[in-house]
Amino acid sequence: MRIQLWSYNYDPEPQGCAPLSRMLALELSSRGHEVLVVCAHPHYPEPRWGMRLRPYRERRDGIPILRLPLWIGRENGIERMRQELSFATMQTLVSPLLPATDAIVAVTPCFPALAAAMAFSRVRSTPWIMWLQDIVTDGAATTGLIDDGPMLKAAQRFERMAYDSASRVVVISEAFRQNLLAKGVPGEKIVRIFNPSTRHTSQPVDLDGASTDPRILAMGNIGHSQGLDRIVDAFQESTELDALGAQLVIAGHGVAADEVHARIRSERVHMPGVLYGEQLEPELRGASIGLVSQRADIQEFNLPSKLMNYMAYGIPVIASVNPDCETARIVLESGAGWVTDAQNPSDFASIAAARLRDSEALRSAGRAGFAYAKENFHPSAVAARFERVLIDITTRLNGFSPPSH
Repeated sequence: MRIQLWSYNYDPEPQGCAPLSRMLALELSSRGHEVLVVCAHPHYPEPRWGMRLRPYRERRDGIPILRLPLWIGRENGIERMRQELSFATMQTLVSPLLPATDAIVAVTPCFPALAAAMAFSRVRSTPWIMWLQDIVTDGAATTGLIDDGPMLKAAQRFERMAYDSASRVVVISEAFRQNLLAKGVPGEKIVRIFNPSTRHTSQPVDLDGASTDPRILAMGNIGHSQGLDRIVDAFQESTELDALGAQLVIAGHGVAADEVHARIRSERVHMPGVLYGEQLEPELRGASIGLVSQRADIQEFNLPSKLMNYMAYGIPVIASVNPDCETARIVLESGAGWVTDAQNPSDFASIAAARLRDSEALRSAGRAGFAYAKENFHPSAVAARFERVLIDITTRLNGFSPPSH
């Protein structure tokens, strides 16, 4: 099957949607499909790759890639919208020149670029799948990126048009499915497929062989929705964690990184910045606990991919989140760790200290998470589920009954 993956972010970007898109492209290609990636010039989470003024082609891991230029900037809401609109404009301009394809998988974000997918689908009579990584309108409203007013209402109307246009909407959590059902999206159009782990190992990490001082790892985006400033405060105020010599490592970057860094008063808290490629491996191998944090007052509009990677390494998880959210459900259902209420960050510190003193509890949670990840998050399993959706929509378009699976 000829498949085009339209993804704002792609390798070599180390966090966000880029590793997820790379993993899907690799797995679909390994299953014999002809994959073309259409993406932006790398720019996230920091513009370390410079700028390009023209589209260009390259290959990564044997996958052909068409890169599009964009007006890079993420310092404020206006710059972020300008950046996304520049990509959407380039996507619209190049789409008539793209080769024929059997189906498109379009990743959101970038939200405005869905317009190009909708137009391409209509003109070429080609089915497309929306891979919903963030419910962008909900996220923009919750974080204050867009005020409640005409702009938000216009975005919500566009959002509904995109759902109507897509042949399928692949959501990454049950919470997303419920959100779309509440917005009137037909249930038969929605398919839940967990995100793949983008890093995995054949055996769980050796927790007994982790660093001498117990280490809590938080990795990925450092935004306002993670509430890491309060986590840092709670960690530093815990006499129990201090007595254990525990360290907190926050690896990544984001709009709240400076704010979080300003809270550090202890040599036991480290912020090494973005760790690229194999730079992250020692941190994963040395972690005693993986931390997932989300502010309790933030509406759930994404599912942190770090959760999948912790579990794929057999790293026990503490989730400081809303206890009713999808992250909490997965952690508890899998037995991969423990959930604490983000409204009380001190609970995170207390549970972390108690579990760091209980090596058997850590090993048990790590093994449970590893087993769950192997069944649900392994890239080959995720690609197989995507493949079934792709076969379904293309056979229906051509008037055939889909094969049984």
